[in-house]
Amino acid sequence: MYGNDVEQLIWERPEPRGRTVAPTDRGRIVAAAIALADAEGLSGLSIRKVAAELRVSPMRLYGYIATKDELLDLMADSVYGEIAAALDAPAEWERALHEIAVATRDAALRHEWFVELIGGRPHLGPNALKVMEATASTLARALGPDGGDRLMPALGVFNAYLVGAVRNEVTERRIARETGTDEAQWQASVAGYLNRQLATGRYPTTRRILDAQPEDDPGKTFASEVAIIVRGLTHTE
Repeated sequence: MYGNDVEQLIWERPEPRGRTVAPTDRGRIVAAAIALADAEGLSGLSIRKVAAELRVSPMRLYGYIATKDELLDLMADSVYGEIAAALDAPAEWERALHEIAVATRDAALRHEWFVELIGGRPHLGPNALKVMEATASTLARALGPDGGDRLMPALGVFNAYLVGAVRNEVTERRIARETGTDEAQWQASVAGYLNRQLATGRYPTTRRILDAQPEDDPGKTFASEVAIIVRGLTHTE
């Protein structure tokens, strides 16, 4: 049992019933909110704007959602639904963890606002729970019957990497759009300064990393990092 079973959350609360001129339900509300957030970000999202998209009064929506936070929860769970739908549950656990990571990244790149809603308290909607269960059960298989005491730390590290990685990539994309400068242009702009600093000899490890010419494809870089994380989490003495 997890805490006190008192409050009925949005996932369990029935929708209002009744015939109206403009049909509305939580699915339509969430779809409209996601379209707005995709176009304008969370800063451009409001109950009023969602209502306008659906051609109903804002008060109509409060029969389906009590607060904007509930709307954000529903939106996040919809994205988790996209992640869950992309998982094939392969028998090989390393491939399964890779699929979870890639599906999460793909969803975050489609819906950049999603990164603003993850990383804090866990989401507990039905789709989020599916993804959580898939991740936890796959890590449990990877760790084996004697790795139960390592499951929670492993889950924390895996999720922390995913959140950090997708946030960084989304942030870089936003900066590139807002400044009109992509990664290659930024690197070119700082190349002279960086080369002068490296020439001092004070940063030999940094020079070695930069000289290694890391993979330019963000997807391949992500996959390589996921492989390192997975090997580290599941390594046994």
